[in-house]
Amino acid sequence: MFLAKNQLEKLIKQEKLIISPLLDNSQINEMTIDFRLGYDFLVSIQGRHPYLNSASHIPTDGAFYHFFQETRRNFGDTFLFHPGQTVLGATLEYVKLPENVSAILSPRSSYNRLGINLSTVIQPGYCGCFSLEITNTSHNPIKVRVGATMFQARFVKTKKTNYFSKERKYICSVKPEISGANKDQDLKLLELINKPIS
Repeated sequence: MFLAKNQLEKLIKQEKLIISPLLDNSQINEMTIDFRLGYDFLVSIQGRHPYLNSASHIPTDGAFYHFFQETRRNFGDTFLFHPGQTVLGATLEYVKLPENVSAILSPRSSYNRLGINLSTVIQPGYCGCFSLEITNTSHNPIKVRVGATMFQARFVKTKKTNYFSKERKYICSVKPEISGANKDQDLKLLELINKPIS
């Protein structure tokens, strides 16, 4: 069940749902809350290495950090998304979700229509800035402004969970982080299965 405006406002008032800074109450809509584009970015670049290596748990020449460049903008500055480019970012707002509320993050329709693509599910109990894996799926560069309300989240009531009950790759992030796909435990098992018998 998606939470409606009155339920969201009640959770915020009770400090069960924390959003900071919530710069304008108009960010709270009938079924969603708008989120702003933050300052920090990891921009995908053409690296010296031939490919991103997500097939091994051991960092190699295809390590992810070779393919991203860190950059920062000030509030109100512009940022250019090139066609087909993926940029890692974060929301301006820091969020603490209740243990029984999940969030589904997507671009606002106005930005989706330009070609901005993003789809993220945030677990109940999460704290930190929302991670943004943004791709410009259009054939044209898209210039946006840091601090613009580009994204919206729908909130879903779930069973109560403990977010910190298991080890997680991304906890309380306030800046974008490079993929932790190499930390997936199944890669070790798959590599063992594929290891030649001597």
